[in-house]
Amino acid sequence: MQKFADEALIEVSSGKGGNGCVAFRREKYVPKGGPSGGDGGKGGDVIFTVRRNLRTLAHLRYQHSFQAENGHDGEGRERNGRDGEDVFVPLPPGSVLKDSGTDEVIQDFGKKDEGNFLFLKGGNGGWGNVHFKSSVNQAPRKALPGKPGIFRRLKVELQIMADIGLVGFPNAGKSSLLDKYTNARPKIAPYPFTTKIPNLGVLTLGSGKWAAGGNSGENRDIIIADIPGLIEGASQGAGLGHRFLKHISRTVALVFIIDLSEPNYSEAFDVLYRELNDFSPALTSKRRILCGSKCDLEGTGEALKALAAKYPAEKIVGISVFSGLGLKELAGEIGDLVNNTGDSG
Repeated sequence: MQKFADEALIEVSSGKGGNGCVAFRREKYVPKGGPSGGDGGKGGDVIFTVRRNLRTLAHLRYQHSFQAENGHDGEGRERNGRDGEDVFVPLPPGSVLKDSGTDEVIQDFGKKDEGNFLFLKGGNGGWGNVHFKSSVNQAPRKALPGKPGIFRRLKVELQIMADIGLVGFPNAGKSSLLDKYTNARPKIAPYPFTTKIPNLGVLTLGSGKWAAGGNSGENRDIIIADIPGLIEGASQGAGLGHRFLKHISRTVALVFIIDLSEPNYSEAFDVLYRELNDFSPALTSKRRILCGSKCDLEGTGEALKALAAKYPAEKIVGISVFSGLGLKELAGEIGDLVNNTGDSG
């Protein structure tokens, strides 16, 4: 069974500061030695760190509690306690940290150059009695306790980082296209809902058989995301795709895959557009291509012409993954979309 986790609840705690020490010098020729209690060490911090090798939040299913080490207590002879070790919580790129109670966004790891994020600082260590010596109190028996750490419950959500999102009805040919363009090997079968989790692949333009697109002659890697197929009502929770619509929110552009062999092909884009717009108007404001699939089947040539006539303002490309028709042209158009739009929106 494929494991994909895009939400998790976790608990994090920074470390408590170590206690200060009450101690006095005990040396052979110093019968009335002064205070020598050391300070407590600082508690460890809670730090979130982006790991490029992670693609899901599945690891947080097995470890959902993260506790930084407490600071160590001070000791005699003015020896300070050791600081507690920090705890690092690894997250995949595109993760969003939220307060579990209010859903307030704490940190969005959507930037490609995101590094470490110090979330909770550990408690400071308490002072030892050496700090309380004065002219009127040569032997203070006072030391301070360490400051407590901080505990928080958090919700972690994942929004996949990709350049292009493939959108379409079940069995429209999205997974077949991803398989043809990239090294991803999604499950492909001649029945709906074979894709149950988002799949990612990398299309390399400018080398081999795929054109670079536009004026760029350089190689460029474009990340493509294939989400489970949508059905009408997906934005309200129908079908499988509604859970994963958020994963195309960071994409630069969208490719709508329309099965030209289906009787309702002419209405497909309207339904898909409406579902995306109901979920988030930002999705329908992205640049896009309409891709008519399965052009090797009888009658699809006329269907492609009818689609182009219905949507004259849209860029429309006909393809057949089976015969290879239009795949180079579509790859070039995808390259143009990414090059002309800039980095992710």
